Amino acid sequence: MFIENNRNSEESDGSYEFCPRCDANLTLQKGYSNDLPFWNCLGCGEMLINPNVETDSDIAWICDGCGKMMNIQPGFKEGCGEWKCVECGHINKIDPDYLYASEDEYQADLKDPYKGLSDKEVLELSLYQEEVQIGDREDVVIVRNNEDGNRYVKKLLTIYDKSVYEYLKDHPVDHMPQICALYESNNCLIVIEEYIEGQTLADIIDKELLSESRAVEIARSVCIILRDLQNLPTPVIHRDIKPANIILSKAGQVYLLDMNAAKWYDPDETDDTRYMGTTNYAAPEQAGFGLLASSGKTDVYGVGMLLNVMLTGDFPKNKRASGRIWDVIEKCISLDPEDRYTVSELIETLNGFQG
Repeated sequence: MFIENNRNSEESDGSYEFCPRCDANLTLQKGYSNDLPFWNCLGCGEMLINPNVETDSDIAWICDGCGKMMNIQPGFKEGCGEWKCVECGHINKIDPDYLYASEDEYQADLKDPYKGLSDKEVLELSLYQEEVQIGDREDVVIVRNNEDGNRYVKKLLTIYDKSVYEYLKDHPVDHMPQICALYESNNCLIVIEEYIEGQTLADIIDKELLSESRAVEIARSVCIILRDLQNLPTPVIHRDIKPANIILSKAGQVYLLDMNAAKWYDPDETDDTRYMGTTNYAAPEQAGFGLLASSGKTDVYGVGMLLNVMLTGDFPKNKRASGRIWDVIEKCISLDPEDRYTVSELIETLNGFQG
């Protein structure tokens, strides 16, 4: 792989550079510069190494973590087996058996959810026939199992804590979708879980706001699920309480979805190792503010925001709920977790709003 400089032709004045595979004029390709260490030809996708780069290899080794070229990093050798990128610290496998002829081939491989799975696992997954995407997300699909005829949800997760999913698979929590199967490939975690037929709270709120009694009832149901998560031998913090992650079944029961951002609670942590959550619903500590890591009170913050949105259609900074319920919401969303309710205290408080 190389960039062919100063191609010999009657038409060339020595200032053009051409792809050796498709003969495309690289200087006409948007973003191209002959100072770049490598270039993916926009004509054929060939990955080309600048001939001015000092490297013993004709292969452009690109970090899977940050996309930087590793050939030019001090000490890099093609036969090293693996290499820790000096730019981002990602450990890359250096194996000539895994080479890509083009950027398109490389990107396709990165997106292959089944890469690295055993034949048995691929066969098991083939039983689930895709029916329809949920929303506009390609990574969440309703599927039907060809053996039992039931519908399930298949998720392709790239950010996750597998141990949380494994635990909940073996120890299901009421009013959360049952996790039926897990498959971890090289590129993602594939989750097969129970399909709950109903409407998300987000869809319901889009049509009309809820009465105070209904909003309190839903918030209380969410808190009971959170209490079950927090009462596990090692508590689990959900960290993504929002209308899109709450579904009301046809029977009117409340279910909490989506454990993508979940983490185990560690009382000794003073900061989250990975900041996750949804803007406006995420507590300050989820974004690195404050001196504490996520805790059960992090989810209480999300419930407070949820209550305000159910009642007003907006966040407290724009529009506050009125009456006694605002006092509850205000305590839930205190900046200092110590000033918030515990989930059990919040359940008891919400009980006072129910006749």
